Amino acid sequence: MSKQYRTAITTHIDGKPHVYGYDLNKLAGNSSFARTIYLILKGEMPDKNSEKMLDAMLSIAIDHGVEPASVVAARNVYSGGSPLQAAVAAGVLAFGEYHGGAIEMAMENFKKYQPFGVKKLVEDFAKTGVRVSGFGHRLYTVDPRTQRLLELAKEFGFWGKYVRFAVDLESELSKGVKLLPLNIDGVFAALLLEMGFNPKVGKGVFIIARTPGLVAHVVEEALREKPVRRLNEKDIEYDGPRPRK
Repeated sequence: MSKQYRTAITTHIDGKPHVYGYDLNKLAGNSSFARTIYLILKGEMPDKNSEKMLDAMLSIAIDHGVEPASVVAARNVYSGGSPLQAAVAAGVLAFGEYHGGAIEMAMENFKKYQPFGVKKLVEDFAKTGVRVSGFGHRLYTVDPRTQRLLELAKEFGFWGKYVRFAVDLESELSKGVKLLPLNIDGVFAALLLEMGFNPKVGKGVFIIARTPGLVAHVVEEALREKPVRRLNEKDIEYDGPRPRK
């Protein structure tokens, strides 16, 4: 009879925690956090370039200002009197299709269409009217974070078929009326595929990258701001019914 839970990830051996057979006590002080994240997500140790690539991805996505929905949510929830963990969780819950949550779908799309070329993907998506995950940004016509990661992909040996596909797809999509730059979700998707990660890992990598930023914003909210955050009425336009009898 099987037990209630099964896991191949973590166990205790001789009273010490092990992840995929590696003693965490021995990893501490000898392995970077990025290296250990790679291990727990993939089940094996990265080579040096994979470690550097993942570390660069986590670093570049650690924060993107106070404006994103996740930061606004986290700070607002804290300002209402909730504890730090609830506020950070609220920030994580704000990740969605248009904010950090498109990596998994982009990975699936790249895997499916890479053998057939970018034109096939564009044609299929044009028929359905579905938005192509991993492209477009409200602030950028060229995402500087993406450009930096592409530079590092060449340096670390990850300019493979999925990165080339993503870059070619950016060019194809940008032939239309609106520029659709390869964004942080899209470049994460291509690089994670190059490293052999399962698409199910995609959203998780972004959560891992951005959570320290959310913690920092909540702590800043605690130290610098007064409760409770409330929108100013002069910044709100009411377009509902006038007073009724």
